[in-house]
Amino acid sequence: MGAEPRVFLDTSVLFAAVYSQTGGARLILKLGEAGVVSLWVGPWVLKEAEAVLDRKSPKSKRLFALLLDRSGVQVGKESDAATAQQAHAIVDYAPDAQVVAEALTSEADYLVSLDRQHLVRNPRTSALPFPVGTPGDFLAWYREQLQEDRD
Repeated sequence: MGAEPRVFLDTSVLFAAVYSQTGGARLILKLGEAGVVSLWVGPWVLKEAEAVLDRKSPKSKRLFALLLDRSGVQVGKESDAATAQQAHAIVDYAPDAQVVAEALTSEADYLVSLDRQHLVRNPRTSALPFPVGTPGDFLAWYREQLQEDRD
């Protein structure tokens, strides 16, 4: 595997990490904190997460900020029009196409999402240069990468 993998987190994964101390999403943030994976979000994902937290759980914003800081989450650049068009060809639902565009722009090695309908179970995501999966899927993939490095 070489360098630590670049892992792009969808908004749904950020929420799961805030709301559950024991789930796979929080474990991924702990891997970021340990410096063994490089965690990324895009500007749109970050704005969406903050807006939803403002509406649904303002008291969670402090924990959200702390978790992002501790785990070293980096904010990538906005996607350009060509990348957005590429993402829309794969994902019909505009907000999730934006997530894919930002993951492409961030040069992700893996996109982690809990959106099974538009992302995880979307057969067209196989055309992406990275896998798309749930936190559990990513953790299994990461273990495989570590095992391959040992062999």
